Amino acid sequence: MPSPFPADRADGASPSERGTLDALLTQARRLRGGIDAMRRGTAEEDDADAGDPHRRWQRALCELAVHHLDDLGGQLSQLRDGVPAEPPGRAGAAPDEHGPAAYGPAAPGPAAEGAGSLVGRVGSADWNLLTDEVTWSGELYAIFGRTAADGPLSLDELPSWVWEEDQPRLTAAVTDCLVDGRPVDGRFRIVRPDGGVRSVHMMGEPVLDAEGGTASMWAVVRDVSELRRSERAVRESRDTLQRQRYRDRTERRLAVEMQEAVLPPWRGSRRLPHRSGTEAGWLDLAAHYLPSATAALVGGDWYDALELPGGATLLTVGDLTGHGVAATSGMAQLLGALRGMSVAGVEPGPLLGHLNQLLDSAAQPALGSALCCCYEPGSRALTWSQAGHPVPLLFRDGVGRPLPAPEGVLLGATSGASYGQRTEQLEPGDLLLLHTDGLAPRSTEFELPRPGATGGADRLLALAPRFATARTAQECVRAVVEEFGDRDREDDACVLIARVAG
Repeated sequence: MPSPFPADRADGASPSERGTLDALLTQARRLRGGIDAMRRGTAEEDDADAGDPHRRWQRALCELAVHHLDDLGGQLSQLRDGVPAEPPGRAGAAPDEHGPAAYGPAAPGPAAEGAGSLVGRVGSADWNLLTDEVTWSGELYAIFGRTAADGPLSLDELPSWVWEEDQPRLTAAVTDCLVDGRPVDGRFRIVRPDGGVRSVHMMGEPVLDAEGGTASMWAVVRDVSELRRSERAVRESRDTLQRQRYRDRTERRLAVEMQEAVLPPWRGSRRLPHRSGTEAGWLDLAAHYLPSATAALVGGDWYDALELPGGATLLTVGDLTGHGVAATSGMAQLLGALRGMSVAGVEPGPLLGHLNQLLDSAAQPALGSALCCCYEPGSRALTWSQAGHPVPLLFRDGVGRPLPAPEGVLLGATSGASYGQRTEQLEPGDLLLLHTDGLAPRSTEFELPRPGATGGADRLLALAPRFATARTAQECVRAVVEEFGDRDREDDACVLIARVAG
């Protein structure tokens, strides 16, 4: 049985959304290029006036704007491309130096006071190593939860306000800046007096005196708590989605393997009963399974052809509600019971009654439809019964028609249901088509069905001329697949075709 399910992939934006996101990305890159050009144009001025606090402040704001645009570009790209396909265990593997504590209680501060304003979340500091004078901007007091009366923090006091795990990195960064002249560029967590934890991005540089020694250190501190919180929410949502997709792929793979293990393994045409083929009445058989165009999981559809001990042939198709492992395992139970009772000699009508009782007493309620046909090759008599299922279509002399249906309700719909059966006399060259409902959905109110047939069956009956010229049952199945294989079916489907030999 073929199972041509499409490969799972991470869903990105729709074509219209991709166009909008591409335009936004272009704008972000244009802004990024403009800021870079401005930074290059003022580089000489910065070198000539490196000690100007206002100039340093402008340069720091440019750097922060670059960080914002880089973050924005990355987020827009991810939104356009969709969730990256990563196996569980690697999802969210990117290290988060701020951990869960970075998103803990957030006391009212710059995130609330300056929401939507970059400047409101950015403060500056200048530590003069020669005079021990420390200058803080008002925004930096707000970030740290201090007042002007509390005074600014010295470089020696600063690590004690940083989360314990981050203190070594801050100390190393400040030491490298003061001793080796390296710029500071890192993220740290600070603990405010009210217990609130904020995540900050600190950028700083040494200010050299005329002799080349470090005279002071200035820094710009950006409160990125809300940004980190948003990034964590995105990462957690992505990881959850990846885990769900992994579970869906696993369940689909298990359902496919179970379905392939249960349904007949034969391909192409098959001849029943297994005789020399010289006697009249033998059947040329072929079947095909068509997956849904939209459903993500395997359904409970089945087909089967089984030679019975007395020489008769069992032909059956059916459909159990639902998708995935539950539907496939339920289908396997029904098909196993159907085969066992058929081998025991139970006729189609009573057999469906037993299947109905089996579904009605199941721990998990379900509904199913089924066709059960018993064909005697010697007399070419077809005895059949149905449980709420599309009737067989009989093609003879280039013309097709649906067989009159005996009484029968859906399996599992009601307790103690009885199922009628009918006998149809077949002739050499007749072609019998059995299918599940997903192949040819019933007609809508806008279709004009032919008398005695549904609108879906009309499309199958229209294949009669092609069936008449086909040499084998497999060619007939191929014609059905060509007609219905590319349709956007909402459900999976099976088709089984039997031709009576002359």
